[in-house]
Amino acid sequence: MSAPWVEKPGRSRYRPTATIHGSIGLHCVAALGAAMHPELWPWAAGGIAGNHALLTAIGLWPRSALLGPNLRRLPEASANRGEIAITFDDGPDPRTTPRVLDLLDAHGARASFFCIAERARRHPATCREIVRRGHAIENHSRRHSPAFAFSGIGGFRREIASAQALLAELGGREPIFFRAPAGIRNPLLEPVLHELGLRLASWTRRGYDTRNRDAGDVSARLTKGLAAGDILLLHDGGSAQARSGEPVVLEALATVLAAAGAQNLRAVTLHHAVDS
Repeated sequence: MSAPWVEKPGRSRYRPTATIHGSIGLHCVAALGAAMHPELWPWAAGGIAGNHALLTAIGLWPRSALLGPNLRRLPEASANRGEIAITFDDGPDPRTTPRVLDLLDAHGARASFFCIAERARRHPATCREIVRRGHAIENHSRRHSPAFAFSGIGGFRREIASAQALLAELGGREPIFFRAPAGIRNPLLEPVLHELGLRLASWTRRGYDTRNRDAGDVSARLTKGLAAGDILLLHDGGSAQARSGEPVVLEALATVLAAAGAQNLRAVTLHHAVDS
């Protein structure tokens, strides 16, 4: 397979951000300076180490766009139509996802499900039901590895491309959005996404429903200041258990959908919001 920075027919060339350009320039200057003046190598090494620390910090910031394009809010045209996007990570879960779908149906809402491909492979019927009900399946990696952010270009390509193929087979179309596990990444991710024709998507606000058992608190985080154009993050996989014994996402989602309806906000898929 060709390198991810090679231009392909019908696709624009990958262009690094100013942050990445600056990092490359710093490495070149440091290497040249150390070669011409060996006594300066400690300064060169320190500069490179500092640059790597900065890039690591940026990678730990899920909503950053310094490493590449990152959809954090819906486009202006979508916001002007009164649209929001509700997104779900870490599924599918055959115990929770169908109940999430029922809630969405009851409110006439559409959502985007960022599925872990290995879980999707184990629960193909749930994936088909997501699509049948008018929602979108997007790419959340193949395995959701805790070490994902430490991958190189080859590792990213294998993990994301294999997930892309599997999710396309199960969902009937190729995903067009990718969300990194926990939102954490490194500078080598964007070239791979560009190669695969995927767009990075994060969120405007999140409920922390994987660790917060208080559905009221989860929904408050999502609805406080809720406005057209917002992208909301919940989890149909790995949701915390509420004190009632139910997945906290269910009660929180019901509140979010009611709040959106009260503000005449319409929940749509990311695909609809971006491409309509």
